[in-house]
Amino acid sequence: MTVTVAFQMDHIRSIKIAGDTGFALLLEAQRRGHRVLHYTPDRLSLRDGAVVAMAETIEARDVEGDHFTLGEPERVDLSTVDAVLMRQDPPFDLAYITATHFLERIHPKTVVVNDPTHVRNAPEKIFVTHFPHLMPPTLISRDRQEIEEFRREHGDVVMKPLYGHGGASVFKVGREDPNFGSLYDLFSNLFREPWVIQRFLPKITEGDKRIILIDGEAAGAINRVPAANDIRSNMVRGGAAKPTDLTPREREICETIGPDLKRMGLILVGIDVIDGNLTEINVTAPTGIRAIKRLGGPDLAVTVWDVIESKVRR
Repeated sequence: MTVTVAFQMDHIRSIKIAGDTGFALLLEAQRRGHRVLHYTPDRLSLRDGAVVAMAETIEARDVEGDHFTLGEPERVDLSTVDAVLMRQDPPFDLAYITATHFLERIHPKTVVVNDPTHVRNAPEKIFVTHFPHLMPPTLISRDRQEIEEFRREHGDVVMKPLYGHGGASVFKVGREDPNFGSLYDLFSNLFREPWVIQRFLPKITEGDKRIILIDGEAAGAINRVPAANDIRSNMVRGGAAKPTDLTPREREICETIGPDLKRMGLILVGIDVIDGNLTEINVTAPTGIRAIKRLGGPDLAVTVWDVIESKVRR
């Protein structure tokens, strides 16, 4: 089967190909002989009811610094392509939400990965709270009294922005931390939304496991170990990826949430698990596929494309 697929992504020149899941998916689409288009979210438009993008054909190469060649831009009616992969990085802001409103007009005739309606309705740090029995104690609030009460109950906590990403602005706050007042003021000034407060999990030093689920099934994982003197395991923050297997508890988590992910059309999902506790369900542009393959695991780009092709209506 040959399909036409459009990648909605940050510009190809800006990505770091060694760890970029979207690039892995692009290479696999190209390997299969698909026609591949590239456009950035700012070139997505709603024109007289049609969803269009100024897109270029792309030829990708797994060569750092010489990894792409683009064709000439052309206006493409996205209802005429077979699939759109929504792969731009967060922030999950009004621009991101607007893009989901546009793309839901063409889905599922054009298969959008992930389903834009459910991406919009499943913010990563809120969606996970549908499964409180799988999580550490968690509060989402900007009310100081609620936060103080939560700290008194649970001691050391982690505070992070509700719509943050990549480990930015993640802080550990001790039970008697004298910096809490200043941190509260800082968050209040920076973020209009509530923020996330979770009981601190000391075993973060042993790793934060990223598990990839494809069409609701656990498909592969890596363990991300924080750098010394940091609680953030994100690889963009210095975390080191290590090969790993799933524990019985982690399989239980995947089996619990998998049916909902499949029902919602969330084909490619990355979850984060620390010491058997589910902390996030990432549905926007989850990463990890290239690291899993590099560390001897399966090539999950193949699995993702098998699923996409099965959903394309010919």
